[in-house]
Amino acid sequence: MTKAEIVNQIASKTGVDKVVVAQVVEAFMDEVKDSLIEQKNVYLRGFGSFIVKKRAEKVARNISKNVTITIPAHVIPSFKPAKTFVEAVKDGSSK
Repeated sequence: MTKAEIVNQIASKTGVDKVVVAQVVEAFMDEVKDSLIEQKNVYLRGFGSFIVKKRAEKVARNISKNVTITIPAHVIPSFKPAKTFVEAVKDGSSK
């Protein structure tokens, strides 16, 4: 499902104009992104958590050039679904 499809679904279910829904969805995504950039996790009860994971420095090999490289420590964004979310997906139910 694309962002446009999400906007269309929300607009049809709520009766709110698509332009307003698109602005709200964009604002939500910007807030989540800004929070993760600031190393702050975002918790949405019943849905899940957008979290920042820390990756340690590690040594890897570039097999095409046959050299060893060091990948520095870094952080990555991640999503951890809520237990009810996981169970709903497993069961195939929408609520």
